[in-house]
Amino acid sequence: MLKDITIGQYFPGTSLIHKLDPRIKIIIIALFIASLFFVTSFIPYIFIVAFIGFVIYVARLPLKFIIKGLKPLVFIILITFIINLFLTKGEVLVELGPLTITKEGLRQSVFMALRLIFLITGTSLLTLTTSPIALTDGIERLLSPFKRVGLPAHELAMMMTIALRFIPTLLEETDKIMKAQMARGADFESGNILSRAKNLVPLLVPLFINAFRRADELATAMEARCYRGGEGRTRLNELKLKKIDYLSLATMLVFFGAIIATRYIG
Repeated sequence: MLKDITIGQYFPGTSLIHKLDPRIKIIIIALFIASLFFVTSFIPYIFIVAFIGFVIYVARLPLKFIIKGLKPLVFIILITFIINLFLTKGEVLVELGPLTITKEGLRQSVFMALRLIFLITGTSLLTLTTSPIALTDGIERLLSPFKRVGLPAHELAMMMTIALRFIPTLLEETDKIMKAQMARGADFESGNILSRAKNLVPLLVPLFINAFRRADELATAMEARCYRGGEGRTRLNELKLKKIDYLSLATMLVFFGAIIATRYIG
């Protein structure tokens, strides 16, 4: 289950999506996320699905790999669905003792579950098609105008990228620790939710120790390579916007602008 999480992982490729400037991809994903919160009906979701399908097809990403990334978050999606299903007031459809299912609650629960799925998928597409180094450079360049007000753009971008990069590593470490403890008789699968959560507590100590050890090793490696922050740092490959980047951004601005406009039309 832990290996199914795709956020933070990079899927190497030579597709058009992979070759887009990371700054453009970050802006497009930001527009994608913003548009989701402006959608108030199911019809715009059809275009959202078409956009996600188009990106997956052009980037040549395995569909099974995308679906697999949703499995670890099924519980959160289910909780969101249930909360909206039973706590939204409106026209009653079904009564289950003190709980009621309303027409508005059914619509809202499906709507919010889809929004959460699209948010997770969209974020995964960014990291799957952008290498950690390119993502760092893109975030830094986008934040560089804020250097004038004292924002450490390079350091902030580096921390965000390292955090994303180490998600798969920490998940792999967790899986190894779980298997080692299960070989010694630990039980992480039986019992109710509370007992399972309690059984996971022994994982935290070795996991934190490994995380601090890796952080110390990373800091030592960066110092050994004379890393002193972003001041005066040069790059082997400078980011340069191409025609396809401008065209992609313009197209996405129109596309997501039309989706946002559906909130105020009709």
